[in-house]
Amino acid sequence: MSTPVGFTSNGLRIAGLFFTPERDTGDRLPAVVIGHPGGGVKEQTASIYAQRLADKGYAALVFDAAYQGESEGLPRGLEDPYQRSEDVKSAVTYLTTRDDVDPERIGALGICASGGYVPFAAQTDTRIKAVGTVSAFDAGDAVRNGLDGAQTPAGLHQILDLSTALRTAEVNGADPAYAPIVPESLEEGGEGYEYHRTPRGQHPARTTGSWCAASTGSSSSTPSASWG
Repeated sequence: MSTPVGFTSNGLRIAGLFFTPERDTGDRLPAVVIGHPGGGVKEQTASIYAQRLADKGYAALVFDAAYQGESEGLPRGLEDPYQRSEDVKSAVTYLTTRDDVDPERIGALGICASGGYVPFAAQTDTRIKAVGTVSAFDAGDAVRNGLDGAQTPAGLHQILDLSTALRTAEVNGADPAYAPIVPESLEEGGEGYEYHRTPRGQHPARTTGSWCAASTGSSSSTPSASWG
């Protein structure tokens, strides 16, 4: 069972879904905040995990990250790791206000890109008592070093030059620039294409498979999300 909810994160209204077990025992429930993959929305993977947790007796909160899905924020599709971390912390804050949640038993689960943001948030939010990840992806490391680890300092500098040039263009009236992040064919992307561009997993609220190119500058400065 899920209920639409909302909370604020850095002044932006965040749209969420709150999942609870079918049987209400009247007891305060352990709860899990679930972060969706980059470019995804709460109704996709995150809600699948939330329903599974609710079936096991947990409350679960999924939400659209700021700038994405039904949540507020411009430009649309911006992937800001610091804001994403704040979204996780704000989701925890929301849970602590609910009478049906035990504030001493709150955990967080990060999927894909959120698998980097959730541990980063948990390093300084002691209300998060447990952390789990699924296919964790470190966005900061990927931008700085490349997906294959072969990114050179010169290559990174070129990326940052482009990101900052886009910021200048936007303040002078240009539309935000976007870059594709979702495969456009089965041959190019296999399961990624099947999930994001076919009825298997696509959702009308998600972005078009692109991310705001200005995201690169924010992502490159994000510290490692590891506990080390």
